[in-house]
Amino acid sequence: MKTRITDLFGIKYPIQCGGMLWIAKPELAAAISNTGAMGNLTSGNYNSADAFRTAVDATRKLTDKPFIVNITTMPSIRLPIELLQDFFRVCCEKKVTAIEIAGAPVDTFLGKEFIPMAKDAGVKVLHKVGTVKHAVHAEKVGYDAITMAGFEEGGFPHKDNVSTMVLVPKVREAVSIPVLAAGGMADGKSLAAALALGADGIMMGTRFLATKESGIHPNIYKVLMEKTEADTSLQLQTLLAGFGLQVRALRNEIMERVAKVEEAGGDLSELLPLISGERAKKVWKEGNAEEAMLTIGQSVGRISDIPTVAELISRMVKEAEASLKNSLKAFGE
Repeated sequence: MKTRITDLFGIKYPIQCGGMLWIAKPELAAAISNTGAMGNLTSGNYNSADAFRTAVDATRKLTDKPFIVNITTMPSIRLPIELLQDFFRVCCEKKVTAIEIAGAPVDTFLGKEFIPMAKDAGVKVLHKVGTVKHAVHAEKVGYDAITMAGFEEGGFPHKDNVSTMVLVPKVREAVSIPVLAAGGMADGKSLAAALALGADGIMMGTRFLATKESGIHPNIYKVLMEKTEADTSLQLQTLLAGFGLQVRALRNEIMERVAKVEEAGGDLSELLPLISGERAKKVWKEGNAEEAMLTIGQSVGRISDIPTVAELISRMVKEAEASLKNSLKAFGE
């Protein structure tokens, strides 16, 4: 599979793992990259530049293939802007293949000097966006590629609630840089559909969560296989209104409590104990899916097994090729 994304990143398959807090660490990143896809090392897993630098080195010991680093540019108590800036500098120092920015644009959040810094280091910069307007801005200020994420995605979709099916062809017509499709991506059929819409590849999070190498508790694997596309909800619209975002997470007891706090007009001090990332960290290890905000996308409805990463990628590629061939047969080609 040769696309502008495979050429840009030097990978075999146009499939990228998205950022996943507490999950996308060296072991999973390397397992994905070793298949020919693009693994993700999420910087938010680390509390210092030195710890992150060590993680980059650890990933390189496990793979000699390209991988991308996620930096989420949103206000955080645990990860101040200064630390996010340090993460970016380490990426340039270590000359990682690419940086995935999720959240506010680098130029307005970290500073105008950061994209030129990456270019000088030979590091590609990709921005995950939820609107055509933001995609156009990304191209204008010098990003090398974008991920166009529809509201099906887990995590922080845009408040406009527009689907991947609509957004991908619109943004493909609006920008000239490579485009990844995200939101609802889970298998080879998704990959084939994204390519047909004009994307140069796909980004997945939830599907990579449901692999053996993610290392989560067996109870959570069971939950991922049992839940359907109707088992996630969109919340925190009020809290994240200033960013034009909201959260898509698994419906559970914690999210019911979050909804009640929001309905009652509760403030951040009441919500933070419920949506803390430390809660999710505990759930991934201990297995009680009711105890944390788990940012899982609607693609959970397409998950029915827990393969290895290698099994998943091999299956996806074969399925995508078959889907595209079948589509051509429909036109008598």
